[in-house]
Amino acid sequence: MASAGSDAAFLARNAAESLPAGGLAHKLEQAAQAGRPLRVKLGLDPTAPDIHLGHTVVLQKLREFQDLGHRVVLIVGDYTARVGDPSGRSDTRPVLTGEEIEANARTYEQQAFKVIDPDPERYELRFNGEWLDMRMEELFRLTRTTTVAQLLDREDFATRYAARAPISILELLYPLMQGYDSVAVRSDVELGGTDQTFNLLLARDIQRHYGLPEQAVLTLPILPGTDGVDKMSKTKGNQIGISEPPEEMFGKTMRLPDEAMDGWFDLLAVERPAEATAPRDAKRALARAIITRFHDTGAAERAQAHFDRVFVEHELPAEIDDSAIDAQDGLVHLPAALASAFGVSRSEARRLLAQGGVKLAGEPLGAADLDLPVARVDGVVVQLGRRQFRRLRVR
Repeated sequence: MASAGSDAAFLARNAAESLPAGGLAHKLEQAAQAGRPLRVKLGLDPTAPDIHLGHTVVLQKLREFQDLGHRVVLIVGDYTARVGDPSGRSDTRPVLTGEEIEANARTYEQQAFKVIDPDPERYELRFNGEWLDMRMEELFRLTRTTTVAQLLDREDFATRYAARAPISILELLYPLMQGYDSVAVRSDVELGGTDQTFNLLLARDIQRHYGLPEQAVLTLPILPGTDGVDKMSKTKGNQIGISEPPEEMFGKTMRLPDEAMDGWFDLLAVERPAEATAPRDAKRALARAIITRFHDTGAAERAQAHFDRVFVEHELPAEIDDSAIDAQDGLVHLPAALASAFGVSRSEARRLLAQGGVKLAGEPLGAADLDLPVARVDGVVVQLGRRQFRRLRVR
């Protein structure tokens, strides 16, 4: 029991809640007595193609379970993504097409392996389309496990119901389907963010109705984005993707407000520098640690050198990609050139020009700088925003 208790304390040390009280230690003790690993579940809906640092908080916790000898079950919600998890939302999520879901799902496992161990003895990948494409009779059995009153106790549903905002039957089914995932894979423990607490606890009720032992629940705090305020998400534009170029990762981390650093050190399990370290240097250490984890040490060093050269010393990056652009009648239409070089739309390029977000040879351009002579552009470095550079070559 002492070993189970110490393992439970270690696993719960930076969690928000371990539910029910003593449940995780009990599961660990039972598994040790039976000589088997725990089955630790995490569900991810492929509603976007990339995993960001916010996702890695719970993925890192999965890795800790693996390092203690347990087996993680990563569930790609190819079926539930067709519904869209309403947790924490005040409106209905748009429904994704099958093609979008499949395209997003392809990247999940590969990116998750940057954190978790792919050893088949410690890892299992499942798609919940395996069991949720069920017969109507089985769906009726699932719906009998839960009442409408239970579902309307959930904060986001309660808020929308009080405001007479639409709540579809399909959305009400989402927590039940997520709970049935726990039945299908016979999970002992389920992990999730604090916004998933209702769903994770409801899964315990559903397991009980199916005659299975109820899972323990471990919820993890939600990592704020680079703004230090809102939950990290692509929608908010405050995310750092774990597959982003190191220079992007370093620059974005350096934008993090000083007061948000403590949370990042804790949730990302990054070793803190000495207490007397200045905030700027602590943030640089945080950025290097993040890049080292998802790339390597050399990439972290090069990213820091790039940041210093461009933003501290105000020099150009050591390496700048060329972009071939077109000219007509001796003029380069800059919105078209920016669209070609950086992959932005022409309207976005015009907006950035008007906001002073474009520099040519280090000089800011303006809204009127739409058509420039070839001689002014050819072979010259253009900068978009703070961190993107291209050398334009007129073909």
